Amino acid sequence: MNLRKKICIWLFDVTKLPYAKYFKKNEAWNLSTNDLLEFPKDSLGSELGKFLDTNQFSLIPKLEKHDAYHVITEFGTSVEQEIALQYFFWGNGKKSIYMYAVISVGFLLVPEYYQLYFKSYNKGKNTNPVYNLNIKNLLAEPLNTIKNKIRLNQTNLKPFLL
Repeated sequence: MNLRKKICIWLFDVTKLPYAKYFKKNEAWNLSTNDLLEFPKDSLGSELGKFLDTNQFSLIPKLEKHDAYHVITEFGTSVEQEIALQYFFWGNGKKSIYMYAVISVGFLLVPEYYQLYFKSYNKGKNTNPVYNLNIKNLLAEPLNTIKNKIRLNQTNLKPFLL
């Protein structure tokens, strides 16, 4: 991994907790990975639990939706995929200081993925709004139902992910 990506990872790590503490007003979910794995098979909750377990992650209080968005949109967790997810949200209509910071710094530090970023932005534009869904209330819903609702299945996002 090159130094520019390491800087991005460091920035993600040092900013997420202060961002959650000072900017996020939502309540923490208070759910563990095991709690999520108990949701019905193929539900968003169950798939989120598998995602966390596979990647050896745990939910960050007040930022739980972020990992759920990875599951819904199928963006990975590499540096370029994290940045591309924020471009997706920009195209999807989301507005946040953190999102703008990630897309700006990400483009400056790892611009070689500009095609992925551009395609992710366009996919976000062509997908029904996902950033404002009440994700916690959707945990028991089948993941495919959620994807169909936002029209993600119709956007053919997978071929654009590296």
